[in-house]
Amino acid sequence: MSTVPQSTSRVDSPPHHGINDGSGAACGSHSYAIVDEQGKAVSRDESLTEILISKGVKEANFISAIVSLGEGTQNSSGDDQLHLDIDCDNAVFRAIRESGVFAIAASEETPKEVDVSSNTATEDGPLYSLGFDPLDGSSIIDANFSVGSIFGIWPGKGLLGRTGREQVASVVSLYGPRTTLIIALPSKSRDGNGQSDITFEVTLVKDRSHWEVSRPEVILKPSKKVFAPGNLRATNDNAKYDALVKHWISDRYTLRYSGGMVPDVYHMFAKSGGVFSNVSSEKARAKLRLLYEVAAMGLLVECAGGLTTHEFEDKSVLDFTVDDLDRRMGVCFGSKDEVQKYKDFMFSK
Repeated sequence: MSTVPQSTSRVDSPPHHGINDGSGAACGSHSYAIVDEQGKAVSRDESLTEILISKGVKEANFISAIVSLGEGTQNSSGDDQLHLDIDCDNAVFRAIRESGVFAIAASEETPKEVDVSSNTATEDGPLYSLGFDPLDGSSIIDANFSVGSIFGIWPGKGLLGRTGREQVASVVSLYGPRTTLIIALPSKSRDGNGQSDITFEVTLVKDRSHWEVSRPEVILKPSKKVFAPGNLRATNDNAKYDALVKHWISDRYTLRYSGGMVPDVYHMFAKSGGVFSNVSSEKARAKLRLLYEVAAMGLLVECAGGLTTHEFEDKSVLDFTVDDLDRRMGVCFGSKDEVQKYKDFMFSK
């Protein structure tokens, strides 16, 4: 399999690439790592990667916003909304408007299609639309847990009526002891014939001056006895979920659960396997949004060789249509054998 990358070549970054000292002022002197096995920087693999880590995502803005945690309001779905979430939401919208490559964006905090095109768009017009969760895990940040952001990129203009399968790329950022991005590029987004889906990781290094590829390829092994069971309250009135959780415990699976979707799923990528579930019941409804969380994370998992499924329907989360910008669902992500075990318990008659 051809991978991104085996060697890197550093080039000057475009203006306002978003690596700065946290003051909000653009820095024009830093550089970033471009991925290319031949030392060139002209392929579609790299152009999408550039959008993700150099134009579309301004990490330092997030890091700066994270320290401004304060009291909050409520978003349109009624969830508690910290000022921190709003700061990060504004930072992303500001960055993507400046990038000139996006037409439409919607977020968990701003659940509507917003025109973000600008005068700096390409001659052919904006190329992509973006659905994102600007800060996943804001409810656990006061315990100093790792948090993250989730981004899904679709071609063209518009998000309603699309499926996760149509994404050209997705990325999850993790803010912890290190700042990292894990990026999924499906085969259709890669150069050359016959190149496979790929998931790889980059890390912000050298005093946040540029990105380096830290893992050229991230692969989920078929099985691994590590579980992250979300929405455990549902086990009280969902007998099948209760039986599955008890099976994981009795079969001596290792529990790795923080309450944040990004760190819990990211742990699977770090350890090359495992299973993450978030299942609903009559009294404990699903909270994960298809557009802002599920589709992007699902692409990452499947490009890494894993499986995804809807909580109650034997169907990949990438095949569900965004018919409502706030559509929610329960899910299971992870290693192939572990997701199959989920199906055996949850889909049995």
